Amino acid sequence: MTIEDKIYQVIKERCEKPSNAYGIGAWDHHIKIVYELAKQYASDYEAEEEIVALAALLHDIASVTDASYTEEHHIIGAEIAEEILRQENYPEESIALIKKCILNHRGSRLVDKTSNEEICVADCDAMAHFYSIPSLLSMVYREKNLSIDDGSQFVMAKLDRSYNKMSEKGKRLVKVQYESAKNILK
Repeated sequence: MTIEDKIYQVIKERCEKPSNAYGIGAWDHHIKIVYELAKQYASDYEAEEEIVALAALLHDIASVTDASYTEEHHIIGAEIAEEILRQENYPEESIALIKKCILNHRGSRLVDKTSNEEICVADCDAMAHFYSIPSLLSMVYREKNLSIDDGSQFVMAKLDRSYNKMSEKGKRLVKVQYESAKNILK
């Protein structure tokens, strides 16, 4: 079993635990999508595929481990990832790059990304929202109890933020989905 297969199983199992406040939807509607996008687009970003695949799988590990970690999930997640990867005897320089990807994936933290891997993971995290619009709508209507108009405005604002945080390459890759969402949610 490869390191990627092992980490895939670790994250999926954490998402399936009853203690995961976000439920299996965190896996089905976000983490798995980020992972698939990162693998698909790694070469477009000239990024190392295994690094972005592992970082994509691990980027929200803190949130699905304990909901109280959510606000600082990028920091705590980088620490958890380091611990897991060291247990697998993964190379230290690769661990350091994966940690940077996790630390810098958040759209609310606009930091300079210095590697193609960081840019790829951050973009794929944002792109995932365009591939999971039904789950965003479910969240605003079921969990936030918003009206139809308020819910669609909330989702569109989230998609705007996601789109605006991406690199120019990321924006090009998801432009069709973004324009379609704007037409549907207007």
